[in-house]
Amino acid sequence: MTLADRWLLPDGMKEMLPPRARQVEMMRRRLLDLYHCWGYDLVMPPLAEHLESLLTGVGRDLELKTFKLTDQVSGHTLGVRADITPQVARIDAHRLRTEGPSRLCYCGSVLHTRPGHKLASRNPLQLGAELYGHAGVDSDVEVISLMLETLDAVGVRGPISLDLGHVGVFSQLMSDAELTAEQQDDFLDMLQRKALPEIARFVEALALAPALSERLLALPRMSGGIEVLAQARALFAGSASISAALDYLERVAERVAARYPQTDLYFDLGELRGYHYHTGIVFAAYTPHFGQALAKGGRYDEIGRDFGRARPATGFSSDLKTLLETAEALPAPEQSAVLAPSGEDAELLAAVSELRLQGVRVVQTLEGEVVPGCCDRQLVQKDKQWVVEAR
Repeated sequence: MTLADRWLLPDGMKEMLPPRARQVEMMRRRLLDLYHCWGYDLVMPPLAEHLESLLTGVGRDLELKTFKLTDQVSGHTLGVRADITPQVARIDAHRLRTEGPSRLCYCGSVLHTRPGHKLASRNPLQLGAELYGHAGVDSDVEVISLMLETLDAVGVRGPISLDLGHVGVFSQLMSDAELTAEQQDDFLDMLQRKALPEIARFVEALALAPALSERLLALPRMSGGIEVLAQARALFAGSASISAALDYLERVAERVAARYPQTDLYFDLGELRGYHYHTGIVFAAYTPHFGQALAKGGRYDEIGRDFGRARPATGFSSDLKTLLETAEALPAPEQSAVLAPSGEDAELLAAVSELRLQGVRVVQTLEGEVVPGCCDRQLVQKDKQWVVEAR
């Protein structure tokens, strides 16, 4: 690596400079205060943990995204977190052990071996909220509502579209078709890509009963407005578990629509983000100004079982830096400052301290320093009193 190249960041890694970094920090505080007002407690898990803990309960979804390293103290393999959700699940299961619902929130850096999509960085600032200990419509509606409130607080541009799905539909079809794990992965990959010709050939090769083949072929087309649920009920008639999943989706959608009538609801029964650990409803928020989900989440009731304490769970997460890229108006960081003279005069230092306690930005002159351009006021002594005046 040449001298010029060594200062370059690795591909996909991003840093924030003034004043952007200040804007991100101000928004982080605003959102964590919002979550606090909703009853969510802040947690700060470590950046690295034992690999087994980081990957517990999330199947294979995160393993390829996780950087691995050897702990020089213990010799164990550690992982640099690629997702904070498993860490919060561990905290709920082993550190807090709360009886009844537990509401937790977080905001911290994560690291990915590869970007999630072309627009993503490999070091997102993950923001999220998780609700443990309650299974039902109430908790899912609360989490979805908090996700939508987050987008509103950030000032995301354009109308919000809420994408709703339920992994129970896919899971039941896989069980009915008796597909192997490898076949399920193949079908899941084709389904996520909406590769209809490949799906048709795949289903034909399975030689299933005509009715079951029809259901598998129709799944990637099960997307659209509320009418999709009626179409799905007709297609999957006779399946109690799928009917229950569709009823659940409808109840959640009705309550979200009543709370946020300006939000467009879109149903996609073939959307299976995080299928290997989600167990019920899944959801994501989109805007026309960004080609990927701004925030996403779902129910993952099984994750606590692998930590030794089975607890219902639902939550959402987002990349705060991505949210701010789509915001209409960001908080304006205070750039002006008061210039104070150098010196050790006790009254001068007391005046500087008082201004800083009031939240005023004060820059005290250093010997030989060029006066910073941000200083539009100055601290001067008049009649033995230190006062602020325009420069």
